[in-house]
Amino acid sequence: MAIKRVTRRWLLNNFAVIVLLIILAVVFAGYAVMGYHYESVRQTLMTRIDVAASVVTQYVSEADEIDLNARMQNFVASFPQRSSMELMTVGSGGEIALTSSGFEPDDKSLPDYERALDSRDSSGTGYWVGNLGAERVMAVTMLLSSAGTAPYSDAPSAVRLVTSLEQVDQRIAYFIAAIFLLGVVVLLLILFSSSYFINSIVNPVGQIGDTARRIAGGDFAARLDKKSADEIGELCDIINHMAEELAAAEMMKNDFISSVSHELRTPLTAIQGWAETLLADGGRSRSVLEKGMSVIISETTRLSSMVEELLDFSHMQSGRLKLVLTTTDAVAELSEAFMMYEEKAKRERIGLSIEGEQTVAPVYGDKNKLRQVFVNVLDNAIKYSDAGGSVRVSVLADQDILTITVSDNGVGIRAEDLPNIKLKFFKASSARRGSGIGLAVADEVITRHGGTLTLESDYGEGTTVTIKLPVYKGSGELAQIQVAQQIEIRD
Repeated sequence: MAIKRVTRRWLLNNFAVIVLLIILAVVFAGYAVMGYHYESVRQTLMTRIDVAASVVTQYVSEADEIDLNARMQNFVASFPQRSSMELMTVGSGGEIALTSSGFEPDDKSLPDYERALDSRDSSGTGYWVGNLGAERVMAVTMLLSSAGTAPYSDAPSAVRLVTSLEQVDQRIAYFIAAIFLLGVVVLLLILFSSSYFINSIVNPVGQIGDTARRIAGGDFAARLDKKSADEIGELCDIINHMAEELAAAEMMKNDFISSVSHELRTPLTAIQGWAETLLADGGRSRSVLEKGMSVIISETTRLSSMVEELLDFSHMQSGRLKLVLTTTDAVAELSEAFMMYEEKAKRERIGLSIEGEQTVAPVYGDKNKLRQVFVNVLDNAIKYSDAGGSVRVSVLADQDILTITVSDNGVGIRAEDLPNIKLKFFKASSARRGSGIGLAVADEVITRHGGTLTLESDYGEGTTVTIKLPVYKGSGELAQIQVAQQIEIRD
């Protein structure tokens, strides 16, 4: 249907216009050729009739009546061009007196003679093109200057030349036919070249449409064959790249769903197991009760953190992530996050240290979201470190920038994975727990605070995360943050 619509639009908008232009060109050329040939015939008749009128006028002025009739008959009968045109003399009453053919015409009407009479005061010449029976002719009449002054009553008043236009019309018809055939050839060439051009566009576009529908239906393995280096080829590259990106996104989404399901199932299993254990124990063992409640609280906190992260990610995707900004001590929030993971690091035999934690660096931001970022970064550092490893946190603040660095000597990130590490759903290692959205949310939060979050990593040696936030200096900067971030401000 798309091919038919494009072809039909081309036929209506382009080819129809070309056909109309060629028809107009043929008609214009036909009229021009006809006008040129008719004018040539008329000029020839005018030249001949001017000579004939001069001779007849001389005869009328020099000969007597008897001699005039003889000389006129001889002159008309011996007219040199009688094979191509007929010479006639017109009497004073408007009747045909003599003809070079010797035959009196069947049609007695003389439109050219009447026009000559109407133009007596100017040229004294009349011109007419019309049909005599089945034959198309051209006639020219010229009034004699001696008309009305001759002493003879039967002296001619005008001379007339009549010629057939049959051969002229034939030549014009041949010429118009040749122009028409040339127009047809041009149309065929245009139709052929345009059809080739249209097919070179429409067919690939149809294939692109079919492939795009397959991709939309979930067939991300569908690809287009690039056959040209023009815009169509570029579009093929774009569609193929889109399919690759969609396939990668689909794979990351599936991995994300699997990871989230696993992440949710693990704490729920622990909570359910300890709840059943406590129910069976009935509170008889104090140590069992304390340990069970500790696990339940820990896993519940972990679930709450995961749900909060998922909600933030959902808000980020829909553009509804809002920050509640206040003057916040970012280092204090970092210290709280650090204390949350001290015990966990000990359990997993990972060294956790912090330097510069006494630094005071006010930041105008959302303290809950900043704490969540710090928690996420510390959690990743511990998660991707093995037993016996270490995680080092350092804080450096100057008048303008607060810099927080979290370094570990864990598994690190492959060089090919590093550019994608902050993308949603992406996980550098599927062997470690995590949803793959934590760094994406963290990067968005830091960016919305006017800061940056960067990663450097050597595979097998460790990873360093650097967070930089602008230090809050007063109300002037607050106004700038409000305009730049376009987020909800609440004191």
